[in-house]
Amino acid sequence: MKRCITPGGGPVTIRRAVTRDAKALTRLVRGSRAYEGQYAAMVAGYRVGPDYLAAHPVFVAADSGDEQGGVLGFYSLLLAPAELDLLFVADRVQGRGVGRLLVAHMLAEARAAGLTHVRVVSHPPAEGFYRSVGAVPSGTAPARPPAVPWDRPELTFFLTMDAQVRKTVP
Repeated sequence: MKRCITPGGGPVTIRRAVTRDAKALTRLVRGSRAYEGQYAAMVAGYRVGPDYLAAHPVFVAADSGDEQGGVLGFYSLLLAPAELDLLFVADRVQGRGVGRLLVAHMLAEARAAGLTHVRVVSHPPAEGFYRSVGAVPSGTAPARPPAVPWDRPELTFFLTMDAQVRKTVP
C-alpha cells in the first residue's frame, strides 16, 4: 500500500470518531471541492452530528504529526444494510494515500463484523477512485430531487470469494 504523506510529517492514525470530531467532520463534508458547482446542494446543509457518531461506526484518519491531531479524512460504515455511507478526504491531502488507507481500514472492519459485501452509492466524480480500490460496478442509484438531481453509480466491495461468485452467477 502507498505510504501516506501528511502535512504534519507524522504517520496517519485511524481512530474511532468521538463527539468532539463532529464539527471538523461537518466542515470537511461541506468544504469539499468535490461538491462544488452542480453538486453543492447535496452537502449544503449536511451535518455529521454527535447523534450520527453515536449511531454508526465512524473512523477518522488523523495526522499524528499535528499537535491538534488534524483530521485528514473519515468514513462511516453502516452495518445493516452493509453500506459505506460517507468517505471524505481533506482536499489538501488528496492523492497522498489517505483515501486508500481509509478504504483498507473499512474493509477490515466490515470483515470483522462478518459482512460479505459493502455497497457504495458513489458521488459521480469518485467512481474511478472506488474502482481503483476494488469496488465493482453493481448498478445505478436513481436521482432523488431536489437534493440529488442526478443518477449515481452504485458499486460493491465483495469481501469473500463466495460473495463474488454469488454476484456473478445468475
